[in-house]
Amino acid sequence: MKKLTVLLVALLAILLVACGSDEPETVEVPVEIGGGANSEADTAADDETDLGVTESMDEMPMVDPLNVTGDIIEAGSSTVFPLAEAIAERFIDEGYSGNITIDSIGSGAGFSRFCEAGETDIANASRPIRDSEVESCQAIDRDPIEFRVGTDALAVVVSSDNDFVDDVTFAELQAIFSTAENWSDVRSEWPDEPIQLYIPGTDSGTFDYFVEEVFEEDPEPMLSADPQMSEDDNVLVQGVSASPYAIGFFGYAYYQENQDILQALSIEGVEPSAESVDNNTYPLARPLFIYSDCSVMNDKPQVNDYINYFLTNVNEVINEVGYFPASDDALNQARDSWLNCNN
Repeated sequence: MKKLTVLLVALLAILLVACGSDEPETVEVPVEIGGGANSEADTAADDETDLGVTESMDEMPMVDPLNVTGDIIEAGSSTVFPLAEAIAERFIDEGYSGNITIDSIGSGAGFSRFCEAGETDIANASRPIRDSEVESCQAIDRDPIEFRVGTDALAVVVSSDNDFVDDVTFAELQAIFSTAENWSDVRSEWPDEPIQLYIPGTDSGTFDYFVEEVFEEDPEPMLSADPQMSEDDNVLVQGVSASPYAIGFFGYAYYQENQDILQALSIEGVEPSAESVDNNTYPLARPLFIYSDCSVMNDKPQVNDYINYFLTNVNEVINEVGYFPASDDALNQARDSWLNCNN
């Protein structure tokens, strides 16, 4: 390219002189150093650079649980609990000899332990961390790092003995969980029987999510209905399954585990399923997270390795647990966050 450029300049100069110009015009021709942007050498170099960045951000180093020692403390969302439990069991089965403590106490309580008391290494959450919780973390020199680990289709459920409802609208959900006293108050053809409500406790991310989506962030209408509340989703399962006039909501995994005694309702005509989550049509699909902190991960290699293992293996167990994989982009972003803590 350099030789061709020089020849063109010389040729133009000769032509200008031949035409009788006293002072030839200066003609600027771009000179492409190193063969030009389209040269094979530059293209290969660019490809190699891009490939290197992609690989470094997507690939996780392999973890051998046999080589991991030290204890891990994890607490938070009851929704994330069965997924974390499945990962921990697999981690132990493959050779990890330390202790993993996982407490199912709700997302809010999990953030409190992680950000205020600093008692845990990992916070499980079925909602994003709040600004006030981030500030609490920072007050004890923790900077919470978010790792997306999956997707839940929050299930609104009734007993398998219920033979009159299989689909509800958002407006009907609002009435059922607030002002309606009897089922017939919602639809005249439904039984004139009291609605029995079973809902997660106020520390639960599931409670927060339902309030946000159904009641536009105002919990008072639902709380005023005097529902039965528990942070333990298994208690809610037992309550709903015991009566054909009961209704409740919790993570899809608890419905999947109890399909013989529960039925999940369609919302606005859409059933909770892998397909409706994938195509974004189920209106109560939500992300699932774990949170930690780079300093915790650096100070406790076992926590660092466990989170690596979690992100590497989560898609192999998540469907069995009863949830749905996060998108590739979301999971890669979580892996990038882990890699950033290790650079």
